[in-house]
Amino acid sequence: MDTTALREQWLHAIEKAADAAALAELDTRLFGAKGEVVELVRSVTTLPKEERPAFGKAANVLKQEVEQALAARREAFAAAALAQELAASDFDPTEPGPRVRRGALHPITIVQNELVDLFTSMGFQWQDGPEVESEYFNFDALNIPGDHPARESQDTFWLREQSGLGRNLLRTHTSPVQVRTMQRLTKHGFQPPLKVIVPGRCFRSETVDKSHEHTFYQMEGLVVDRVQRDGHGGDRGVSIANLIHTMKTCLRVILERDVQVRLRPGFFPFVEPGFELDVNCPFCSGKGCSVCKQSGWIEILPCGMVHPNVLRQGGIDPEEHTGFAFGMGLQRVVMLRYGIDDIRQFMGGDQRFLQQFPEVPR
Repeated sequence: MDTTALREQWLHAIEKAADAAALAELDTRLFGAKGEVVELVRSVTTLPKEERPAFGKAANVLKQEVEQALAARREAFAAAALAQELAASDFDPTEPGPRVRRGALHPITIVQNELVDLFTSMGFQWQDGPEVESEYFNFDALNIPGDHPARESQDTFWLREQSGLGRNLLRTHTSPVQVRTMQRLTKHGFQPPLKVIVPGRCFRSETVDKSHEHTFYQMEGLVVDRVQRDGHGGDRGVSIANLIHTMKTCLRVILERDVQVRLRPGFFPFVEPGFELDVNCPFCSGKGCSVCKQSGWIEILPCGMVHPNVLRQGGIDPEEHTGFAFGMGLQRVVMLRYGIDDIRQFMGGDQRFLQQFPEVPR
């Protein structure tokens, strides 16, 4: 069977197709279920065996040529349609396309990353722990007694599940990672010096208002070192002076300005002595407003010297070691940094709020 005549017929029909619709009809005629090209290829099986190889090869070559001709004609119609559409509008293909807006980091993420960079440059190591915590690590190991108000359902989200370490709960602070870290290291024979930071999410059964949220972020810090004894009573170890210096360095860098601070006594079962570090309210310059509850000060950083019982729970001898710990509320720091007067903005879902902060760099 001679395929030359068929080739000329089909290619001529493709070339003379008036538009894309006519080309589509021709495509169906040639390559449909009973199309002419399909039937030509199938007819190979009806020929004598000695004629099949040559005819089969010729039929396949013709099939590919027709397919390529159809594709080329289809692209020509598409290009012509696009050119016609562009000619009928004021679209200028030389104009730059619309700018694709990049995403922005959440302000808490921005400040957390800066704090991590700051503390790691000071020799701290980043540690992490579970958000679903046990009663032991969240309370018992931190010297928090069984009748402490924090254990009430009004302050803590308790879960139904229990483990060998007591009831489970959503952690109320990042402090459990202190004991977890000390236990993990001392289990393998490691002894201080130890410097760790623990950024993370926490949960408390709070009434939500301008300065309180049920879900919030903290950054925990822990420093422990061996007491250096000179044999004459001049023993030296980690002290309150080290704590104050570290906190001042942190606030000066992260707030990007000098702020007035005060250190006042505070009670926390896991530190002794304990302190509250407050900063002068930037929203009212200390005159008193709704953010600072008319006090002129914003509580930002509870801290203190690690309680001996907490060191013991971590497997560290409190007679030979001292240390300090702090827990920084990241939302409070961010509010001071950017002048945000309502903590609910952080979880509000308003895109306009996030768009105020730096975009993610390429």
